[in-house]
Amino acid sequence: MTLNELPDLDPAAGTVETAELVVEDDVLVKLFALGPGGAFDPHVHDGCENVFHLLTGEIVVTQDDVKETVRAPAVVHNPRGVEHGAKNESEDLALLTASLCPLP
Repeated sequence: MTLNELPDLDPAAGTVETAELVVEDDVLVKLFALGPGGAFDPHVHDGCENVFHLLTGEIVVTQDDVKETVRAPAVVHNPRGVEHGAKNESEDLALLTASLCPLP
């Protein structure tokens, strides 16, 4: 059994690759690899909490109208009902997990 292994993702510039790491009845943990310029658009989870764990690189996180550059290692809490997104504005890979719980 391997307890500490991430899939090997290698997104091209401007793209995002994902992989589901944990899928259970009440939690989802997803891996996001953001190539340079890669982003996921701001969105809202009304019924659950969302937490980013930035493993490598740096991203610009948006929460409602606020933007902040976050560098690894970092944890970002996106509360229920808060619009949030992320963009890799650097020239290097950014790797983060997003945990969503409880699942809607």
